[in-house]
Amino acid sequence: MSLEPSMAHSAALERDAQRAYTDHKVAPAEIAIGVVIGRASEYFDFFVFGIASVLVFPKVFFSFEPDQLTATLYSFAIFALAFVARPIGTVIFMAVDRKHGRSVKLTTALFLLGGSTAAISFLPSYASIGYASIWLLAGLRIAQGLALAGAWDGLASLLALNAPPERRGWYAMIPQLGAPLGFMVASALFAFFLVNLSSEDFLDWGWRFPFYCAFTINVVALFARLSLVASDEFKALMDQRSLEPVPILELLRRHALDVWIGAFVPLAAFALFHLVTIFPISWITLYTDRSAGEFLIVQFSGAIVGAGAICASGLIADQIGRRNTLLLSAGLIALFAIGSTIAPLIFGESAIGQTMYVTVGFMILGLAYGQTAGAVTARLGSRYRYTGAALTSDLAWMFGAGFAPLVVLFLASRYGLAMVGLYLLSGAASTLLALFLDRSEMRQM
Repeated sequence: MSLEPSMAHSAALERDAQRAYTDHKVAPAEIAIGVVIGRASEYFDFFVFGIASVLVFPKVFFSFEPDQLTATLYSFAIFALAFVARPIGTVIFMAVDRKHGRSVKLTTALFLLGGSTAAISFLPSYASIGYASIWLLAGLRIAQGLALAGAWDGLASLLALNAPPERRGWYAMIPQLGAPLGFMVASALFAFFLVNLSSEDFLDWGWRFPFYCAFTINVVALFARLSLVASDEFKALMDQRSLEPVPILELLRRHALDVWIGAFVPLAAFALFHLVTIFPISWITLYTDRSAGEFLIVQFSGAIVGAGAICASGLIADQIGRRNTLLLSAGLIALFAIGSTIAPLIFGESAIGQTMYVTVGFMILGLAYGQTAGAVTARLGSRYRYTGAALTSDLAWMFGAGFAPLVVLFLASRYGLAMVGLYLLSGAASTLLALFLDRSEMRQM
């Protein structure tokens, strides 16, 4: 029986990719390195946009708005678009995966991610082309969200499923190291240009360089991941674990409740995510005299602490279980939130308080975020884990992190910094409730 044209084309594309790496043997350490490189490149793209949403876009694309707070809120609204686009991107790219193979999907997604991020560096300002610049920025931000969804390669799930039972916590934290690494590179680049350029030069051309670097970083990440994804051994491992794309509607018919609960398990960590990275930069810039470049260096140091805490979360989870680790970290986030609510001097004019907030926040974030990767799909089974992990993560990011800078800056500017704590407290409560409803991780560990 002859293959249909689309299936024949799909098989040819996948064979071409696999032929380039046919002699390559995949080692567990290579899977781990590929996961970290891939996640770091993705987070770099998103953090570059997030930092620029505070330091650049209000002045370059929303210069018609004299109130910098309002301009920053507009910028954060654009920032949120990618998180709304991510579930849509998963639907689109899972269809590409089924028709053309994982290698084609990954290549398309990473070129779209790097290309859309790099294209932002060439955008004219509002002063040059008016509102068209904002529409172009919004379109490229949506493209980033679609591409990030397509960049899901299954490496994290494969790593977790092939981990020894007594080391599941350790292996689960490895993909999460990409977040602090991506933030460190992005914050270091912006800090360098802020410190060494005048304000005029930075807003004219300096801010564009980190965006331009994104394409190169994504190409490097693409080849690192393709060397694994396109290999025969990787394909055999994926087939063995049944990590294949399934239609979204089929997934939701069988596991809608599991996906919904899973999206709320990491909500506390994701709510804290942008409240120690993006939101503090906006508050420092708008309401204090502290240098943004200096504060980015403080955050760089905080990200190092966060990376160490992510590693610690793996060790802790292997001792007490992943679910108990998530319960512990959610409780710590709740305590941190209460402290932020009753002690709003965490910011204000106190540089020491600001530094403590960032450092402690990154530490707690690392403990919480380190175990979110494998904690949301345990009830899905192997057949639905690949697609379910992608969609569940998309929804968790959208509900927990996508609108956090916008909502918290708006509330804090009107009602004070205590709103930061209340927002975090709601995220911690959501995680604790979801963990109470989902005890699958307790059974597995």
